[in-house]
Amino acid sequence: MTDQTKKALTSRLVLDQIADKWTVLILDALCPGPLRFSALKRALNGITQASLTQALRRLERNGIVERQVLSTSPVAVEYGITPLGRSLEPLFSAIEKWSSDNLESVAEARARFEANSG
Repeated sequence: MTDQTKKALTSRLVLDQIADKWTVLILDALCPGPLRFSALKRALNGITQASLTQALRRLERNGIVERQVLSTSPVAVEYGITPLGRSLEPLFSAIEKWSSDNLESVAEARARFEANSG
């Protein structure tokens, strides 16, 4: 396997992680500041505990999110965005703005598609 092929595969894996729906929503929830696991789960209405755990582990492994064990009673875990993760913020802000700006156009396109698919 060439170095270029390895780089392309690695790049694709990172892109798959960043483009994952839960990643975007997790980072959006964590942008204002760190959250405990349970607060993050509540903020992400619809995510299962297992899916959240898996997504957070992948993000932590890739250096995008950091996990901190708090010495409280009982012990709690808090998640926050790393500087590397923060570097994604402008991209997610742009996607969110595009989504908001084009919501009506997307709804119209869906309606046209449904009308023509019937």
